[in-house]
Amino acid sequence: MDRILVVDDDIMNLRMAEHILKKSYEVISVSSGREALDFLAQDIPDMILLDLHMPEMNGLETMEKIHAIERVSEIPVIFLTADSERETEIKIFKAGAMDYIQKPFLAEVVLRRIGRLLELFHLQQSLQQEVDKKTQELKESSRRIQRLSEQIMMSLASAIDAKDTYTRGHSMRVAEYSRELAKRMGKNARELEDIYYIGLLHDIGKIGISNKIINKPGRLTEEEYNVIRSHPKIGAEILGNISELPDICIGAHWHHEHYDGTGYPDNLAGGEIPEVARIIGVADAYDAMSSRRSYRDVLPQEVVRGEIEKGKGTQFDPVIAEHMITMIDEDKEYKMREK
Repeated sequence: MDRILVVDDDIMNLRMAEHILKKSYEVISVSSGREALDFLAQDIPDMILLDLHMPEMNGLETMEKIHAIERVSEIPVIFLTADSERETEIKIFKAGAMDYIQKPFLAEVVLRRIGRLLELFHLQQSLQQEVDKKTQELKESSRRIQRLSEQIMMSLASAIDAKDTYTRGHSMRVAEYSRELAKRMGKNARELEDIYYIGLLHDIGKIGISNKIINKPGRLTEEEYNVIRSHPKIGAEILGNISELPDICIGAHWHHEHYDGTGYPDNLAGGEIPEVARIIGVADAYDAMSSRRSYRDVLPQEVVRGEIEKGKGTQFDPVIAEHMITMIDEDKEYKMREK
C-alpha cells in the first residue's frame, strides 16, 4: 500500500485528509514543516501532501528543504491551498510541485489526482529502474569487451616480440615509455591510454616479415633491409580497419620517420609526422639502444643519452627528445632497460 505524508497545521484538514485517504493509502499526518522534515530524515513516503500556508515554515520553504534531501527530492509533492490566484499557482509549480489541490477538499478530486500522480510516479520509477539495469548491463558488457581487447592486444604484442629472439618485451617497454612521455607533455587520461595501446602494437607489421630475416645474426643484404623497411606499411594495413581506435595505425605506420625527413616509409618531416608517431619514434629508438641485440649488449646509459641528445632536431622531435633526456637523467639506477 502506498504511503502518503500529509502536512497541515489545521487539525480539521488533517482529519479530513485521513478520512478521504485511509481506505486506499497508509496516511502519516504531521502539523508543521519541521515535523515533516524530521519524519523525512527517518523515512520515505510515496507522496507528500503539503499545506501552503503554515506558521514558522510555510509550504514553499518546506519544499525547498525537501529538495535538499537527496534521497527524498524526487518524491511527488501536491500542495494544499485555499488560494485561487494565478500567482499562487505559478509559485507552486516553480517550487517543483507535481500538482495542487484546493481547499475545502472534494474527496473524488483528491483521490483522482493522487491516484493519477502516484501511477505516473511508479511508472517513472519502473522506467528508471529498467534504464539503470540496462545501463549496468552495458557497463558490464563494455568492461568485458575492454578486458578482452586489452588481452588481445597484449597477446598480439607478445606474438610480435616472440618473432625476434633479441627483443622480448620490446613492445611493452615502448608502450610504457610512450605513455610516460605523453604524460610529461600534458596529455589527458584517455590520450595516455590510447598511446599506450598504439605503442604496444607499433611493430605489428613484423608479423609479415620472415623470422629468418628478423633473426639474422649478421649484416642484412640491401634486399633484406628493404623487406624489414616494409613493416610499417604492413602494420598500417593490419590496423587500419580498427574503427574504435582509429589512430592505432599511426604509430605502426610512421614510427620510423625522422624529424628531418630522412626516415621511412614516406619521408615525412617535422609536423608532418603525427605527434603520436614522433613520441613512439623516440621511445622505440631508446628501447632499441637499451636492449640487447644479436651483435651487442645493452648500451651504457650515457651512450644512450648522448645518442638521444645528438638526434634532437634530426632523427627526433627536439621537444619530445628533451623529455626523454629528462627521464634518463631521473633514472639514476638505469632501470629503464631490458632486464
